[in-house]
Amino acid sequence: MKSIEVKGQKREIAARSSEQARSLKEVRKNGGVPCVLYGGAEGVVHFTVPAEGLRNLVYTPNIYVVELDIDGKACKAIMKDIQFHPVKDTILHVDFFQITEANPIVMEVPVQLEGLAEGVKAGGKLVLQSRKLKVKALYNTIPEKLIVNVAHLGLGKTVQVRELSFEGLELLTAKEAVVCAVKLTRAARGAAAAARG
Repeated sequence: MKSIEVKGQKREIAARSSEQARSLKEVRKNGGVPCVLYGGAEGVVHFTVPAEGLRNLVYTPNIYVVELDIDGKACKAIMKDIQFHPVKDTILHVDFFQITEANPIVMEVPVQLEGLAEGVKAGGKLVLQSRKLKVKALYNTIPEKLIVNVAHLGLGKTVQVRELSFEGLELLTAKEAVVCAVKLTRAARGAAAAARG
């Protein structure tokens, strides 16, 4: 998994919720994004990152280990949750989770299909139905993508999570979830009907 650096500044949390809301509004108005780091020895850490500093982490299909630097204190983390503005689609808030080499983490990893499916050769259409799968593993064993070979996949057939296994990873996505399928197209149905005569 690739890593990406994110720099932030610690922020104090106001005791009263009205003051807190005002302070968060101020952070966003000044181009910052309120963030929270969970899972570290310090407990919960509230900090702010410039919106520009999150762009390469958020607007990408890739997954990253985040090299987090908060006021010069460094740690490794993953992005756990993100909230967007419902209309403007700007980033409102990000949750991070501190990681170590000893403890497994849960993360969604993108799926990449490989090979030319038998069903596609027969006129079907390959459809990726699960773009990401949830896995549990040590962070340094999580790949950037889960490669699924579909060369054997015939017309009307699917690949379910239960059929997959990856070394060092525990798949947490429901076993019956469909990862990909070769759908019958109109042309394939016509060809099949013609073959039956």
